[in-house]
Amino acid sequence: MKIGAHVSAAGGLDKAFDRALELGAEAIQLFTAAPQSWRRRSIASKEIDAFRRRAQETGIGPNFVHGVYLINLASPRPDLVEKSVHSLTEEMHLCHALGISGVIFHLGSHKGEGFEAVFGQICQALATVLSQTPQETFLILENSAGMGDAVGSKFAELGRILREVSSPRLKICLDTQHMFAAGYDVRTRPGLEKALEELEREVGIDKLVAVHANDSKCPLGGGIDRHENIGQGYIGREGFMNIMAHPVFRHIPFLLEVPGLDGEGPDKPNVDALKEVRAAIAS
Repeated sequence: MKIGAHVSAAGGLDKAFDRALELGAEAIQLFTAAPQSWRRRSIASKEIDAFRRRAQETGIGPNFVHGVYLINLASPRPDLVEKSVHSLTEEMHLCHALGISGVIFHLGSHKGEGFEAVFGQICQALATVLSQTPQETFLILENSAGMGDAVGSKFAELGRILREVSSPRLKICLDTQHMFAAGYDVRTRPGLEKALEELEREVGIDKLVAVHANDSKCPLGGGIDRHENIGQGYIGREGFMNIMAHPVFRHIPFLLEVPGLDGEGPDKPNVDALKEVRAAIAS
């Protein structure tokens, strides 16, 4: 498996590879726009060319874009759903231009309306994005921790959406912290096996294309989205030994979204911590 990280693209998208090399990351995730804004800057063809060149030179990949945090396909506000569809569509086209696998994003919150009430509009929004974007690019749903009426904390919800939309381009990213906070005890082999059996039954293991590797500040089933550095949270180093040793994850990239030891985001110590776990499993 590749050990990667979310890295900054400040100063140009191609600069993400320089930061990845500093961390020792083997795959990257990045924002192509400010995560708390709908605004997007225009990206010139020379910047796109530079990104593709650096990807080839470094061999870093597979690589992913994370959608902006404002996206909410479950919103009761039609204008917000429309903005979300537009944002995802633009990201998908940019991913295609950059040679990136796809866009990972949060489905959003139903704001108390309930999953059944928003199920149809979520599926329609996803189908619209897929119909308007390149066939080679994945649209990747991330499981949630369940905080604030968020959709997708349970695999059954994700599975229903995938079956209804029925597209081979609709994929899944599992966040370890979100799984744990949603009640899936990934620390233990029995707990992990139970979770993966449910994933296979409801979603299909073949839909999994990435893992967000994060320890948890939230206890099991706490329902709160709070990431911690590897080995410093409730999942712990032994929990990651358990996760990474499972055959399901053998060829899946692990992407860090941890706070970092200095609070500046994923760093070399966290990348090294996962590499040490990988090496211990292989030995």
